[in-house]
Amino acid sequence: MVSTTAAGVNKAQGGGLPLSSLNHISVVCRSLESSLAFYCDVLGFFPIRRPGSFDFDGAWLFNFGIGIHLLQAEDPESLPPMKTEIDPKDNHISFTVVNAVYCCLLWIVPASIGRLVVLTTADT
Repeated sequence: MVSTTAAGVNKAQGGGLPLSSLNHISVVCRSLESSLAFYCDVLGFFPIRRPGSFDFDGAWLFNFGIGIHLLQAEDPESLPPMKTEIDPKDNHISFTVVNAVYCCLLWIVPASIGRLVVLTTADT
């Protein structure tokens, strides 16, 4: 069991642990194949080696200093319904995309990966 107390740890300003970065996020997928295609072909992530001791389907991806662990749902039908619109109170991840052609915020709702991508114009 991992201790959740911070005894003996130098706390960062504001009283929290001195985190340096986000290591990865995990996303449970309806379809590992569709999710891989989305993250690799659309967003530019690439597969990296994951431990061979895992006895479940999944993939580890990396790029831009971000790790994404895709986990195939054991029962995809038990997942919440696919989203068709943005709910800012729902779980999501967000990437900022800026280049000569695009300036937008890419908002991804995990329950919809592989089917729905919503691009919204950035306010800045």
